[in-house]
Amino acid sequence: MSIFKNIIKCLVIAVALTTTFVHAKDKEPLKVGFVYVSPTGEAGWTYTHDVARKYLEEKFGDKIKTTFVESVAEGADAERVIMQLAKSGNDLIFSTSFGYMNPTLKVAKRFPKIKFEHATGYKRAKNVGTYFDRIYEARYLTGVLAGHMTKSETIGYVAAFPIPEVMRGINAFTLGLRSVKPDAKVKVVWVNSWYDPGKEHEAAASLIQQGADVITQHTDSPAPVQAAEAAGIYAIGYHSDMSVFGPKACLTSPVHNWNEFYAKRVEQVLNGTWKSENVWEGIGSGMTTLAPLNPAIPADVVKQVKTLSDKIAAGQLHPFAGPINDQAGNVIAKEGEVISDQILLGMDFYVEGVEGKLPN
Repeated sequence: MSIFKNIIKCLVIAVALTTTFVHAKDKEPLKVGFVYVSPTGEAGWTYTHDVARKYLEEKFGDKIKTTFVESVAEGADAERVIMQLAKSGNDLIFSTSFGYMNPTLKVAKRFPKIKFEHATGYKRAKNVGTYFDRIYEARYLTGVLAGHMTKSETIGYVAAFPIPEVMRGINAFTLGLRSVKPDAKVKVVWVNSWYDPGKEHEAAASLIQQGADVITQHTDSPAPVQAAEAAGIYAIGYHSDMSVFGPKACLTSPVHNWNEFYAKRVEQVLNGTWKSENVWEGIGSGMTTLAPLNPAIPADVVKQVKTLSDKIAAGQLHPFAGPINDQAGNVIAKEGEVISDQILLGMDFYVEGVEGKLPN
């Protein structure tokens, strides 16, 4: 009889230990990894993603554990880092640069139980979602601002790579600019890097020498804003509020806000409802915003920009509504037409008002 009692006692202990183990496992935090193309820094593209990462930690507390790797080059390095994050037990991985698209897909194929989110890409899989904000909406508004603040009617644009994302920004900005100053022109200098403060500063200085009295950018560092501040002209930052780097120069910045999107995707993984999606939202959802406007901007211009922003948010105004011609004068959108998302996602042309030849 005592033998049976001992057996039962052992079984009870075993069940208790198993239950304790399962409960402990259930309480393990969700591991969320991030891959960044540039340093986290104090401004720029990567900075905005890291702000959102910190927001997740604050919002979810011990339910999650985040990690990140910064300054990861696109290509083979990216695949190695993403693979490392997958092997380290991350349940959700955000790869935050266009050039991470194929490396993300390759790793995701090997780890079907892990969820991946790729920023700015267009290729998805069952366990790979894509996301971006319609930052071109804010770009259009900054073009309007530049149109009101320029005297030379020559704007300098420091650009990273000639991919659709960057082309949309250049063209939306130019359309906003020429809605105020129909004869204004945009000069573009390509630096072939997302983050290279030296090259960005040199590009901005070159544009200033060519007569630009407003500098804007699609690069990550605040170097163009700093160059404008030193030259005593205006600038428009990008990604995050860059006014601290040029208090007099910086008129505003188009800003990404990833906080709530990231929180939503984490929550979906936690509750088992995550699925692969393509998310592309803008001012209306709050995913795209403008940084605070410089006090130097006249009150009537501030009011106009606010009105235009409200119309974009309400779907009453689209930055790519016709009539729109390309640089050669070919009609891209007639009066009453709006350029489709399909064309926006593959944009490979300059609109009228942009000077120079588009790189191959």
